[in-house]
This record gives sequence, C-alpha cells and structure tokens, in this order.
Amino acid sequence: MATKFNFIILFTAFSVIISSLNAQDNSQLIQSLQVDVVYLSSNLLEGREAGKSGCEIASKYIASRFEEIGLEPKGLGGSWFAPFDFQYKANPHETTGGEPRISSNVVGYLDNSAKTTVVIGAHYDHLGMGLPGASLYVGDPAIHNGADDNASGVASLLFLAKYLKNSNLKNNNYLFLAFSAEELGLIGSKKFVESPTINLENVNYMLNMDMVGRLNDEKVLAINGVGTSPTWKDALAKIDVDGIKVKTTDSGVGPSDHTSFYLKDLPVLHFFTGQHTDYHKPSDDSELINYQGIYDVSMYIATLIKDLNSVGKLVFTKTKDESQQGASFKVTLGVMPDYVFDGEGMRIDAVMEDRPAIKAGLEKGDIVIQIGDVQVNSIYDYMDGLAKFKKGDKTKVKVKRKDAVLEKEVEF
Repeated sequence: MATKFNFIILFTAFSVIISSLNAQDNSQLIQSLQVDVVYLSSNLLEGREAGKSGCEIASKYIASRFEEIGLEPKGLGGSWFAPFDFQYKANPHETTGGEPRISSNVVGYLDNSAKTTVVIGAHYDHLGMGLPGASLYVGDPAIHNGADDNASGVASLLFLAKYLKNSNLKNNNYLFLAFSAEELGLIGSKKFVESPTINLENVNYMLNMDMVGRLNDEKVLAINGVGTSPTWKDALAKIDVDGIKVKTTDSGVGPSDHTSFYLKDLPVLHFFTGQHTDYHKPSDDSELINYQGIYDVSMYIATLIKDLNSVGKLVFTKTKDESQQGASFKVTLGVMPDYVFDGEGMRIDAVMEDRPAIKAGLEKGDIVIQIGDVQVNSIYDYMDGLAKFKKGDKTKVKVKRKDAVLEKEVEF
C-alpha cells in the first residue's frame, strides 16, 4: 500500500503530465481538478469498489490531499478515517447473509471555532468490475472507473476544501466527508450519521456533490433539496456564475448521500450535472469530463457558501418525496431522460438499442410533448403517460425535433 509520501509524489507526477498535455491551459485550479479525477478514475484503482483494495487506495489518496490542503483529521482516534463494517450482497434484495467487508469514510475538518458546522460531502466508491444490479454494461467484466460518478464530486470536494481553507469565511466550521459504499445503498453516509465524529446538532447544512463532471453546453445544473430550508431558493436566485442555469427539485430524499443527513432533519442540497449514456458503464472515463464545468460548479457552490456566511443557522423544513411522484407503469419507451432539461416536455438524452423508441424512429435530442392523449410538460407527465399502457399496446408519440413537430407510432 502506498505511503503518504508516495501519494504526494503521484499527485505531483500527474500534475506534471497533465500540465504538459494541456500547456495551453494555464489555470492551476482546473489542472488540479483534472489531476484528482484522472487519478481516482485510473485503472490502478480498479473501479474503487467498497471494501476492496482499489477503494482503500482511493481513501488514502483523499486523506493525503486533505493533509496537503491543511485540514485536520476528524475520523476515529484522531485519524482521517471512520471505518465501518457492512455485509456485501451480490443481490441487494437479499435480507440475510452476505460477505463481511470493511470500508472507511474519509473525514477532514476546518476548525474556525464557530458554533455551527457546514458539512460538504461526495462519495468516492464506484462499481469495481461491475456490481450486479448496478452496472448497466452488458459484456465481460470490465473496470468501471467512474470518472463522473463520482471522481468528479470528490475533485469538487477537494477544490472547496482548499478554497475555504484560504478564505475568510469563518462563521462556520467545515467538515469534509468522502463517503464509501454509496453505490451499495448510501451505507457510508448512513453509518456516519449513526456514529458521527461531530455533534450533528451543531450542523448548519449539508452540501453533496454527486456527478458534477458533465455540465452541458446549456450550463444547466440540477440542484435537489431546495425545499429543505426556506433559505435555499432565495439564496440560489441571487447567484450568477459563468452563466450557470439551475433546475431545482424540493425533495430532500434522493439516491445519494444527502438523504442520510436530510433524514436527521438537516437542510441539504445535492448538485448534479445530469445523466448520460456512460452512467454505470466502463466508458465513464476521465477524457469525457468537462473540467471547466467542474470548476464552474465548484465556484457556484463556493459563492453559495460565501453568501450564507453571515446568515446564521438555516431553518429545516420537511419535504415530500418527489422520487415517488408519478404513477407506476408496466412499459418503457426505452430512452434515457435528460434530467437537467429546463424546458417544456421531456428531452431524450439517449435511445436504447432494440427498444420501442428506436424502432419508432425517435432520436437523441427529441423532446417528447405528448404520449397518447397525455400532454407532456415534465418528466412526471411522461411517467403518467406511460402508466396508461401495457405490453403490446400501440400509441402515437409527438416530439419536437429542432423546429418540427413529428408524430411517431410506438408499440410497447
């Protein structure tokens, strides 16, 4: 296992390599983001599966970066790590048995002697060679490097740690958390809130970066959890960073680590740049990351923290679970929705092979505006429309394609 000294050598080596590859880009901040993503999503770490050696290497790398930045260790026994036991189950629906494993959250602290603490988190584990039930890849076992999911979030976490260490934003302390075993059911964050290394009563709010590496050309940033405090919407409306546009949802419950903190009655936000066809596949690699985008998202979050520095402790509010909105349905169109699309309708981000959509001639970029007799103004309308059909049914689907409105017949 590499020592702290070896990690510093590796970080420096990666910096030199990437600097030579990107001599035209003189931004050291963006270069540092790229170094972190490239290292964490390299084949050396074998997909960072929780409880395996690649994930442990990643945890030690993050700890070395925390130390380099100048944070204090806030794990167990004065270390950077908060280890936890869990049962790995190849079938996540199993209720008994499993393989005993150990992994660790990585915990760094910036102590400003303040009464309240802001928690900033990102998960660093991924799918290894392709976890059953999680990987969307069909083929022989292959390393799932998870550059966007979630080396991008960890890179943003490290960026914010350095930003806040060098800032005069002293009205909060800051706890930086890199979670493990998120992909297995938010295990690391659940373990942390059950046995925290700080008093959760003093936590002001929690920010979570999960998949922030694919900011699109429209610069749409999804922010989930804005209903968890009355402060969020007004604060976000005042931020202007490099043309970023936000699309928000209220719910504090979602498939990422902010959920664990929301369930402890804490205001939360989850930052997300959108789904893509490389999600949970071996193709989620570092060369596809928008590094300027990670920088912009990180500066957006830094601006939010700065704007809230003198606000005091945020009020918590409970929200409905928007992930449960929409009727259940028995058929699929066979497309991947664009979750950061902020217009009317449901924009298609990808069309799956050998599914109803591709057979009907639907394409990536089409905006679904009607399914049968259901007008589609949002993704929830889209799900309501699907709920009206069963396998074997046929219907008309209207889509906008550039300036044209097309009608296609779909058979489910």
